[in-house]
Amino acid sequence: MAAAAAVSTASSAAVTNKSHLSSSLDKPFSSPSQKLLSLAAKTLPKPYHHHHRTLITAASKNPLTDVVSSKPNPDGRSFDSYFDDDDKPREECGVVGIYGDSEASRLCYLALHALQHRGQEGAGIVCVNDNVLKSITGVGLVSDVFSESKLDQLPGDLAIGHVRYSTAGSSMLKNVQPFVASYRFGSVGVAHNGNLVNYKQLRGELEENGSIFNTSSDTEVVLHLIAISKARPFLLRIVEACEKIEGAYSMVFATEDKLVAVRDPYGFRPLVMGRRSNGAVVFASETCALDLIEATYEREVLPGEVVVVDKEGVQSICLMPHPEPKSCIFEHIYFALPNSVVFGRSVYESRRAFGEILATEAPVECDVVIAVPDSGVVAALGYAAKAGVPFQQGLIRSHYVGRTFIEPSQKIRDFGVKLKLSPVRAVLEGKRVVVVDDSIVRGTTSSKIVRLLKEAGAKEVHMRIASPPIIASCYYGVDTPSSEELISNRMSVEEIREYIGSDSLAFLPIESLNKLLGSDSKSYCYACFSGNYPVEPTGKVKRIGDFMDDGLSGDMDSIDGGWLPGSSKVQKKTILNEVRTS
Repeated sequence: MAAAAAVSTASSAAVTNKSHLSSSLDKPFSSPSQKLLSLAAKTLPKPYHHHHRTLITAASKNPLTDVVSSKPNPDGRSFDSYFDDDDKPREECGVVGIYGDSEASRLCYLALHALQHRGQEGAGIVCVNDNVLKSITGVGLVSDVFSESKLDQLPGDLAIGHVRYSTAGSSMLKNVQPFVASYRFGSVGVAHNGNLVNYKQLRGELEENGSIFNTSSDTEVVLHLIAISKARPFLLRIVEACEKIEGAYSMVFATEDKLVAVRDPYGFRPLVMGRRSNGAVVFASETCALDLIEATYEREVLPGEVVVVDKEGVQSICLMPHPEPKSCIFEHIYFALPNSVVFGRSVYESRRAFGEILATEAPVECDVVIAVPDSGVVAALGYAAKAGVPFQQGLIRSHYVGRTFIEPSQKIRDFGVKLKLSPVRAVLEGKRVVVVDDSIVRGTTSSKIVRLLKEAGAKEVHMRIASPPIIASCYYGVDTPSSEELISNRMSVEEIREYIGSDSLAFLPIESLNKLLGSDSKSYCYACFSGNYPVEPTGKVKRIGDFMDDGLSGDMDSIDGGWLPGSSKVQKKTILNEVRTS
């Protein structure tokens, strides 16, 4: 009876069906791991050596992406057709800032490696030496962009770094951060994680006044606002610029003598502060970056706070009166690494609890619990422990899939998924299987995974999703499809279950998520689950990926569907007449 009651209370979330800058002089490393160890050896100490809305009823089981056009490669096949199999929201950036260590660039390199999951398309480091800002950026993974000789070109004790994700673009390199600009009072570098929702308006105003933009990134707007500010000293220029931008931003700035960290008043994206044993101050998007370079976590950079580090020490300044925080809940669901502490909570503990909730509220008779690796593993462990069912590795993920690969002339079904995930028949054959994943976006991958498991002999496949249904796009620094492409915005839970072919399907109820978070629940952003945005976007709207940040040039208004019709007025931020130092 208790189990039946649990199923009843979760009826809206569970449906069951039992009937079915390169140099040629750089010395290459034989492997990325050898390269990382070699560079780390020069830096680290010796011990490191040895609610659903049914808008459209599905009439077909064809993937939604079949009706979405994408740019073909020279062979006539779409690169994205393979990588749609990831079918996950993508975190767009990770940032690092280091002050007070003679090997700042090498530490920055290692910290960026720890943040590689937040962006794999480009990486860059800016280092300050003798009051000169030197920048090296490149396209690809951190280990591809930086070599021994390149890091030797970045001496100094102050550095900032950035990794980014973006859709592919022909001129993407110019959009790889950190950006460096010179103006009448010196030079400044910036690395930004987030997205400015009033970017179009600000860029238009700046261009009308003669500003010239070199990139299509919203981050460049911040540099222009700093350059035109008449405030003195430099710190107040940053404050004045931040009073004009709206949306999500966790940023680190480097000047000739200062490292500055800034977080938006809502605290959408994470930013933490730590300190090494030699007193060097470190800022990073996640605590896992601090761990790798042996920096001790001290605290978060607070929403609306500006932290300045220079030879005088660390100063904290209130940027502006900030509203209730709205931190991104997806950091705990998918983006952050399980060993990170984000927004003051352990990511591992959050995900394990999500799985336990699913086992309690949407139980099902099963023989084995498996995960969609890697992001579903911790939630699956929680589900299995709570349900008293063994957890096993039913899917093995390949970590060696490149950006391009050659498909045989005889087409292989579900080619992209099979490249990444291999089923273990010994675990699955004849079994009733619960498979736990972190989210469903378009539904294309889920349908292929279900088919893969059943072809490997699974008797039943029950999908459990460790997040509520995603019904709305994100405008705060996450690359998600437009709302029209999100399957939970188009179909009911039962329609999604039928579409992906699973025997049952359940999502994490939003009410249970709020209950788990307790008194902190109001401080998280749930816009992707509700469509209620803390900061209304006033111009930029995403289609497939973030076209504004992938090297696109030309008139932004010429992109069909790229902008919101009209401009919603957002209440102006309060501008402080006085900035108080705490």
